[in-house]
Parts: sequence; structure tokens; C-alpha cells
Amino acid sequence: MKPWTRKRLAAALGAAVTATALLMTLSGPVAAQPAQAGEVALPAAGTGTDWLHTEGNRIVDEQGNQVWLTGANWFGFNATERVFHGLWSANLDTITRQMAERGINIVRVPISTQLLLEWKNGQAAVSSAVNTWANPELQGKTTLGVFDAFLGVAEKYGIKVMLDVHSAEADNSGHVYPVWWKGAITTEQFYSAWEWVTARYKADDTLVAMDVKNEPHGKQSDSPRAKWDGSTDQDNFKHTCETAGKRILAVNPKVLVMCEGIEIYPKDGANWSSTSAADYHGMWWGGNLRGAKDHPVDLGAQQDQLVYSPHDYGPLVHQQPWFQGEWSRATLERDVWDPNWLYLHKDGTAPLFIGEWGGHLDNGPNQKWMTALREVIVENGIHQTFWCINPNSGDTGGLLGYDWATWDEAKYALLKPALWQSGGKFVSLDHEVRLGGAAGTTGISLGDLYGG
Repeated sequence: MKPWTRKRLAAALGAAVTATALLMTLSGPVAAQPAQAGEVALPAAGTGTDWLHTEGNRIVDEQGNQVWLTGANWFGFNATERVFHGLWSANLDTITRQMAERGINIVRVPISTQLLLEWKNGQAAVSSAVNTWANPELQGKTTLGVFDAFLGVAEKYGIKVMLDVHSAEADNSGHVYPVWWKGAITTEQFYSAWEWVTARYKADDTLVAMDVKNEPHGKQSDSPRAKWDGSTDQDNFKHTCETAGKRILAVNPKVLVMCEGIEIYPKDGANWSSTSAADYHGMWWGGNLRGAKDHPVDLGAQQDQLVYSPHDYGPLVHQQPWFQGEWSRATLERDVWDPNWLYLHKDGTAPLFIGEWGGHLDNGPNQKWMTALREVIVENGIHQTFWCINPNSGDTGGLLGYDWATWDEAKYALLKPALWQSGGKFVSLDHEVRLGGAAGTTGISLGDLYGG
């Protein structure tokens, strides 16, 4: 058994860990301070058994067994509600169990730097967006308490979790802002928030990955905008990924660090000083990883924790140039995916995790794109989280209907081949807990698959 599971920890605490249970100093390398009177110290790092790392373009467990991270996004902690959307009518345990039973082995959870700082500063509040009739177990819980409860439920059903800083501010449209600092939120606070949340959960191998920043972007004439080069400039996302990644890994060297791309990258012979669109290769926000060829992210001694994480969407989100005229999977792979990110997998440089992809089924171009990308994901074993569980994503829709109870079976059927399966069962990333939990019938654990 795991030396310290969340269930044992909860029993020891008798309640959710409070925001002040772990005091941090952020002036230098983060270190846990001794527990104060009446507090229970969290277990030391590394007591879990499900940590992951990379070998070439694969992600493997601590025994070197290859794994496949296949899941979905569930947003809301990034927004003004500061908790998962849908908890205003649906039950947290029910949705999580259904995700597990249907093969989702990891959930990407968007959050804001602002909310992380509120938690860090002991300012977590109770959200009015939680229906306590539908979620009696969440009665009186702060937003931090709801997140802790989710981690406990996720562990029960064999699901792993990834945190994604989606925006600087708690804002339903915060992802539109191109960079990781905004208003009162500084770059240093962004780093400190990552250190704090990593330290809080460093002994919990339910939270296995950190996505440094969602969709850095901006065009050549935008200010601010994200760039990618060899500098230490504030707007260089490659440098930001390295800095955040190293500070995260100094706290927990076993967590995966996900680094997304940007939007544009200079063509050969051009540089970032140009304001001409013709001098740049364009791509989806977060989807342009051309710069990783000449300027790879360097995480030092923990380089084997790095995963590159592009996003990709179809023509119903935006009618990109590559969707004009005749196009196919072959043209997308040759002209778009290969030069922007798929080369990293094909060259064996690092694993790829497509953090967002998905959309409406239109029996037309969007569905054609989605099917083509799914085929590439499956054939190459690329890791992915589908966008999204939420029905209230306007340009994509979700896996759930607006009642937050009915699944879109046609969309799920399109996704299902890209969910890790073996012998007709969905595979968990947990060595002990099968996907779907103890009473589940549709999943197995890593222990079931590999033994031990």
C-alpha cells in the first residue's frame, strides 16, 4: 500500500488541511516550516508510488513502464466562481466517477494565479457557485477545501490531476490576455504561486503534473506578447518555462512540467524586431513550438520531467489558413503539426501532451479535423486532455450536456479510441486503484497491467 494515501492523511487530520497547515518561505528555495501547535505536518516528498518521468518521447512510471495520459479538461477554478463549473447543479463525486468509468485517467484543472495567491495568503473563501443540496459533503468548504475534496475523490476513482495556470486573474475570459503577468499579478508572484501549490501537494501523487501557463500568445505588433528565444526577457516564454519549471522541481523533483508553445515564430532570416506578419509562422495560441528546435527548454538535472504541450483546434474555432481549399490529415500533418510540434515526438526529443483539442461535431470540416487529429494521437501514442467536460465552452461544447448529467455519446465515441485501454478495460495511472474505483467494472490499475 502507499505509505501515505490521501485517505489516511484525511483520517489523520480529521478534516481538510487548512490553508495555513504548511507555511512557506518564498525568499529562496521553498522549504516547509515545522508544524505549528495544533497542526499536522504533511508527509515528506516522494512517499507516493505513482510519480512519472520521461524517457525520450515516452512518459514512464518509476519502474520504467510506459504510460499513456489520456483525459479531459474541467474548468471553473480559473474563473470568477473559483470552483469547477457545474457544481451549481451536479455532484462532484458523480461526475468524477463517471469520468473514470469512461476512461479519463487524468483531468487538467485550469486555475488562476490570483486564486493560488489567495490560497497561499489564507484568503480562501466559500464559493456561492457550489450547490450544497447536490453536494452536501462540500457544505462550508472554501474553494481550497473543494479542490482538496476533488483530489480525494480523484484518488478514490484512480484519476490523476494536472494543474494549469490558465490566467493571471480569476476571470472567465482571462485566457484571452496573452501573458502570465497582469495588473497586480507580477511574474515573481506567478513563480511564487507555483512554488506554494507544489509544496502543499508535494507528497500527493494524485497531482502529477503542472502546466506552467495556458496559451501564451500575441502577434508581432501586440504589446505585451509572448516570444520564444534565448534571452532572459520577461516576455520570453521559453525562459519563463525554465524558471518556473526549475522552481517547481526544486520543491518536488518528481512532478511533470508541461511547457506549451506560443502563437508566432520568426521565419528564417527574420527576428522578433519585425512588425510584418509575413515574417512569422502563425499557429494556434500555445501551439507554436518551432522555437524548441533552436532554443529547447532546459530544466537541468530534472530534464526528464519536461513535456511539451501544444494546443490544436478546428475550423469552427477559427478558419485558419490551413483550412482553406482542399486539406486532409496528410496536409495538416505536413504543413501544420510536423513543423510546429509533432517533430518533437518524431525526433524522440521529448513527449508531447496535447493539453487542449476538441470541438462541435458538425458532420463536416470540424469533425474531419477532429478525427484526423485523433488518428495522429492514437497512432503515435501522444498524451492528451480533451477540451472539455464543460458544456458551457461556447466554441467547442463539451462531453456533458447543459444538465451536467447527460453525456454527449457521439462526441464521447469520437474520443474513446484516444483513451488508454488494454483488454477492453480502461487503464488507470495509479498502481493500486483501477480506473473507476473499487466498485468499478470498466477499468484496471497499472498494477493489474504490469504486475507488482
